Amino acid sequence: MTQEANVDRPPLGPRHWPTWAGIGAMAALARLPWPLQRALGRGIGAFLRDAQGSRRRVAERNLALCFPELDAAARAMLLREHFASLGIGLFEFARAWWGSVDPQRRSLVVEGVEHIQAARAQGRGVIVVSGHFTTLEICGRLMCDHVPLAGMYRPHAEPAMEWAVKHGRLRYAAAMFTKQELRPAVKHLKQGGLLWYAPDQDPSRGESVYVPFFGRPANSLASTHQLARLSGAAVVAFQHARRADGGYTLRVLPVLGDIPSKDATADTAEVMAAIETMARAAPDQYLWIHRRFKRQPDGSSPYEGL
Repeated sequence: MTQEANVDRPPLGPRHWPTWAGIGAMAALARLPWPLQRALGRGIGAFLRDAQGSRRRVAERNLALCFPELDAAARAMLLREHFASLGIGLFEFARAWWGSVDPQRRSLVVEGVEHIQAARAQGRGVIVVSGHFTTLEICGRLMCDHVPLAGMYRPHAEPAMEWAVKHGRLRYAAAMFTKQELRPAVKHLKQGGLLWYAPDQDPSRGESVYVPFFGRPANSLASTHQLARLSGAAVVAFQHARRADGGYTLRVLPVLGDIPSKDATADTAEVMAAIETMARAAPDQYLWIHRRFKRQPDGSSPYEGL
């Protein structure tokens, strides 16, 4: 059973009308045919690459930091494909929240669900860790066809968007917890539930540690260690990718058996290593426009001047 019935009433005051107009447009675009969405998405991505200069420069810097073995031409190609993936991702998010995913179900490949089932058979909850990929939302919805995922997320600042997105997610997710709702999330895990979230961005708050990510120090949330320690849950990595044919592959990797240990830094490093492996498998689909390395241990930032 989902929490949909418990979602607060939507904010309908005049100051929210522009947001509702945007939500209505996105909901309409979510119903376009999937091949058309993919084509439009690539075009939007090319526009964003040219129009969003600061985001493009952050992505260029990240690709230079993380893939020094690639030459300039190869990184430029990867940058173009990344922005194409971002554009397609806009339609994927809208379709996941307010549209149908029947076209995506037809060619879906799902592997490794038995790793979740084995942990649950032992009476354990499961923390399903992923990264910030452009396919995150639609693949989360598709995985909910196979296991009852709950999600942990950062609320939207605009109340109308927060209501609409949460209402859309609760059409398929078992529950949704904000990042501040630690106790309910732990309770959910202790009861054998599944909790899916992505701990791979530079955090503005919460306990964090520096661990390697693509060979560089990355300020990273230690929340996987904390959740596993408090709940006794198993931890698995959830790899998902959009294939060249427009279909999707969802893959649950074996349990990260060393978590929780007594060392939050070691546990966080293991999680980040798993996310790095997934990002290397689909490098165009990882969120390179995020300033992942903005706070370095010596106080410097590789994004100065961008």
